[in-house]
Amino acid sequence: MSKGTNKAILLGHVGKDPEIRSAAGGMVVANFSLATGDRQKDGGGNWTDRTEWHNLVAFNRTAEVVRDYVKKGTQLFVEGKIQTRSWDDRNSGQKQYRTEILVNELTLLSGHQNRESGGSSYRNSGGSSRGNAGGLGESRQAAGEEYAYADQGISDDDIPF
Repeated sequence: MSKGTNKAILLGHVGKDPEIRSAAGGMVVANFSLATGDRQKDGGGNWTDRTEWHNLVAFNRTAEVVRDYVKKGTQLFVEGKIQTRSWDDRNSGQKQYRTEILVNELTLLSGHQNRESGGSSYRNSGGSSRGNAGGLGESRQAAGEEYAYADQGISDDDIPF
């Protein structure tokens, strides 16, 4: 069987505060919804706005970032993959389905924590914790890493962006 591609890229606003829970083994899981908007012409030639709601799931460190920095109304840029899961309903016994976006990369675009920085991102790259969650820390690969140009008097304040 040939390999396919499963990638979702979303830009939208969080619909309600994320639900955070701990799974077996202490794994943190965040469930939340994201609204994306689209504009289309109707049959009469008038523009209409349409909102699509997406169910998102984040795990481990990404879920912790969601817990700490994401609230209702936060604007996010999300990359992930689409997954549909199914289960039998306990009450009716009928098969239920839910399509979700499993979050791989999350960029915070709004919120009170990062207004000065204009946005920050977190990438879940298989256990590596690189990234700047919420614009509140320095993005260093390892604690104690020295800046490459520290001896030349160049600081983060000299960067034009």
